[in-house]
Amino acid sequence: MTQIGFVGLGHMGKHMALNLLNSGAQLTVGATKPSSLAEFERRGVRATTNLRELARSEIVFLSLPDGGVVESVLFGDAAIAGPGSQIRFVVDTSTITHKAALAIASELASRGIEFLDAPVSGMEARAANGTLTVMCGGKPSSFAAIKPYLECLASKILYMGDVGSGQLAKLVNQLLFNINVAALAEILPMSVKMGLDPEKVAEIVNSGTGRSYASEFFIPRILDNSFSAGYSMANAYKDLISAAELGSSRCIPMPVLNAAAATYQMALLRGDGDLDKGGMIRLFEDLLGVRYRSAPAPAAEAAPVTGHV
Repeated sequence: MTQIGFVGLGHMGKHMALNLLNSGAQLTVGATKPSSLAEFERRGVRATTNLRELARSEIVFLSLPDGGVVESVLFGDAAIAGPGSQIRFVVDTSTITHKAALAIASELASRGIEFLDAPVSGMEARAANGTLTVMCGGKPSSFAAIKPYLECLASKILYMGDVGSGQLAKLVNQLLFNINVAALAEILPMSVKMGLDPEKVAEIVNSGTGRSYASEFFIPRILDNSFSAGYSMANAYKDLISAAELGSSRCIPMPVLNAAAATYQMALLRGDGDLDKGGMIRLFEDLLGVRYRSAPAPAAEAAPVTGHV
């Protein structure tokens, strides 16, 4: 029976790990926080806070915050890819930079381990029901070996080419999304400043040509003053860093993206990094002195007093 390890049991990773139970493989999950392991232990899955134990796995999946954490798990404190490791394949579903993916792949190759960058697209609900989109980079033979396990996680699996191609494909998608959200943050407060009703503007945008996944997801939440439903701005900013690195090294001009990045930077400097991307709107709301929110519900009228006095 194939031994699979999974490291990183956050909002996305825990669902992906649970879905890998459908593969028929023997699963071991690892996390530094014991509280992350409870659900797996209840299901009889081997769970550990000693990540080195995952070095016994043939395949290891990662779902981690950034490239630095990926490198630490593989080569640093945990060193699951260190001497004596039995790992044949590392499948990284994290979102990291293209540069980091290439460096990690090179180091793993020197240790006889194949690397696939396989970032995912889709919110937590799609992770839960196994309908994510996976963009995979790596050797064709490695992709063929791993694809049956990816099918437990995703309804759309795209082989993009050599190592790093998965991260590049994910980056393209994320940058377009990020630009969309920055545009909403800038334009929606303007509509209120000019006297338009926020809820009617929302209806127009989300039924018209200005509609996007970003508008459909974030506008209702902004109207409800909810800024904790999506990926935090601080984490999302790494996509813009990756794009800046690519643009500089390949001399690729991206003026619209650079303008969107400035919006992110101003929001982060305000201390809004823990909010989701929709929270960028607060920057322009404060500048214009308005709020793009639903009108509060009218207070219930007191029931009339009846009967004799």
